[in-house]
Amino acid sequence: MNKHYENYPVWIPALSILLSLSIYSLGAIILSGFGQITVILYLLFCLWSEYRVLAGACRSCYYYGKLCGPGKGIIAPLFFKKDDPKKFTAKVFGWRDLVPDLLLFLIPFLGGLVYLFVHFNWLTLVLMIANAILAFPVTGYMRGTLLCPNCKQRELGCPAEKLFAKK
Repeated sequence: MNKHYENYPVWIPALSILLSLSIYSLGAIILSGFGQITVILYLLFCLWSEYRVLAGACRSCYYYGKLCGPGKGIIAPLFFKKDDPKKFTAKVFGWRDLVPDLLLFLIPFLGGLVYLFVHFNWLTLVLMIANAILAFPVTGYMRGTLLCPNCKQRELGCPAEKLFAKK
């Protein structure tokens, strides 16, 4: 097992935040063909998704107030008081809990498919492919190599790790 970080090196959360912002930005650009309201609604959904993680996980995580891999541990105290760390390890995380995260990719992807059907253009197709690469193999690599293996909360108990652990 890898040694955990007490505070992650700055470049890891910076890369993680850049990855998330890239996925959200590409999603917004893909959806821009449907108008400004659609883009605003999508970006509000992205904000809600981040809020959901900060409120539901970060406030009771080991990394609350520290620099964690995704970079949210240092942000959480700006919005939420620290909660009982036992709540984090006791939380049950199932596939249904992943739906909002998947929608961050699926909404622009499905919107892009509709847009391509009506107004095909290569740029939209390339942006959709780039977003799929960032959302799945790149995110999977980040989590599997840089984030989760070095996480102290994983050692203490992580509901997501329990869900994804290979048995």
